[in-house]
Amino acid sequence: MLERRSLKLPITLGVVLIVIVVALTVGWIAINLVALTVTQDSKALYYITLAIGSIGLAVVLAGVIAYLTLSIKAINLNRRQSNFIDSVTHELKSPIASLKLYLQTLSRRSVGEAQRDEFRRMMLADVERLDQLINHLLDAARIERGSDATEPENIALDELLHHCSRAVCIRYAVDSDTVEIDSPPLMLNSRPTELEILFRNLIDNAVKYGGSPPRVRITATPLHGHRVRVIVSDNGQGIPPNLRRKVFGRFVRLGSELERSKPGTGLGLYLVRSVTRSLGGEIHIESSNGTSGTTFSVSLPGLVHDHARPSHPPTANESN
Repeated sequence: MLERRSLKLPITLGVVLIVIVVALTVGWIAINLVALTVTQDSKALYYITLAIGSIGLAVVLAGVIAYLTLSIKAINLNRRQSNFIDSVTHELKSPIASLKLYLQTLSRRSVGEAQRDEFRRMMLADVERLDQLINHLLDAARIERGSDATEPENIALDELLHHCSRAVCIRYAVDSDTVEIDSPPLMLNSRPTELEILFRNLIDNAVKYGGSPPRVRITATPLHGHRVRVIVSDNGQGIPPNLRRKVFGRFVRLGSELERSKPGTGLGLYLVRSVTRSLGGEIHIESSNGTSGTTFSVSLPGLVHDHARPSHPPTANESN
């Protein structure tokens, strides 16, 4: 209710001011036109006064519209930041409380080896959750600064996609075949850190918001002009058409913060879009409707047509 009132006030005030300015403008023009028809003297003065007054009122009208637009943007940003703080607080508090409970249990009572192993597994999952949150925050801060960009290098795209999918499957404790990857042995000359952020977050989003059970399909296709397209599709509920542009905003999470069952901070897709742009690529949501899952299409430059794997030094096992 507070959020609705905070938006209602500037909108109402802005609309009232716009109506007043328009009425004053129309009245000013009408009065000057009537004066011109009544008095034939000093027509030039009337035209000058009419022009100056009309321009002044137009500037005031533009200022009022700018005020209304900026006010709405500021309030929406404040709302998203509030949701972000709520989600980060929850994301921090839940695993910390869980770790505290497990440690208290282990220190105050004797448990069997099987239960101890289960506690260790759960604590490791909580630590992974905290690590994921911290990585999200650090990635967002690094992208905001635009610094720490690594040098481009040749990367095996199919291997990177498999690496990211395995990490996401382990995080959500789902079978490795949850993510199906169809990619030829493509080489991409790009920045490895940004690419991992991009695909890790895309696959994470697809698995998190997929169906029950989630099914994710990834296809990579070479394009003309040394570009490659990667399509990530899931079987979730999809994103309504009117919200597809908003999901890439910072701190944006659809729905009410108190009604969500999925963890997150609203930074995943923001990182995806920001990284894609920094790499000179494009990203689109290509779902045909809002109820048949979501399909993200990413187009990136830097495709190397020589598909040979980059040479690497032999490991200890290979050299022996």
